[in-house]
Amino acid sequence: MKQLLPFFACILLTHFSLAQAPANTATIKWMTWDEAVAQAKKDEKPKKIFIDFYTDWCGWCKRMDASTFANPTIVDYMNRNYYAVKFDAECMDTIVFNGTTFMNSEPTFKKTGARGKVHILAYSLLEGQLSYPSYAILDANFSRLHILKGYKDVEPMLGTLIFFAGEEFKHYHNYIHAQWQRNLKLQQQQQEAATKAK
Repeated sequence: MKQLLPFFACILLTHFSLAQAPANTATIKWMTWDEAVAQAKKDEKPKKIFIDFYTDWCGWCKRMDASTFANPTIVDYMNRNYYAVKFDAECMDTIVFNGTTFMNSEPTFKKTGARGKVHILAYSLLEGQLSYPSYAILDANFSRLHILKGYKDVEPMLGTLIFFAGEEFKHYHNYIHAQWQRNLKLQQQQQEAATKAK
């Protein structure tokens, strides 16, 4: 028993020191769509845009905010490499972008229950596949690169953020294209060889 006392004392001290450690106070610097557009115009080297499409009634959206989007690694990487946009997919805002007006699909709809009507910008960027949470990654010119759907743990989310912010998607595209070209050439050679053999 005497040998176990120092062990338990060490555990208790560790527990109390961790419990009293200051919590991570860094958060993702969420922007509105208009703020991201304005910031991209100001910055000499604009970042990519990450859009979190959520709704007030979405439980998994709240879980993302409390877990993955609160993770210090995600917070740091997102803030350094993206304009992070938080977008209520059922909001009633009117957004004018590149000469096009985006608004709620039913602008006179009065929300009485939990669910509202979809905003046309969310519908457009998600290609009409409305499930929440969903995310869109856009390049610095606001062209869509990728759509993600559903709750994401830290590691898969970080991998996706790095893949697009680090331009890895371009290398991957080039690799796939080269493989496709190689396979096409091989098929043509096989067809020519089969024709000559006849």
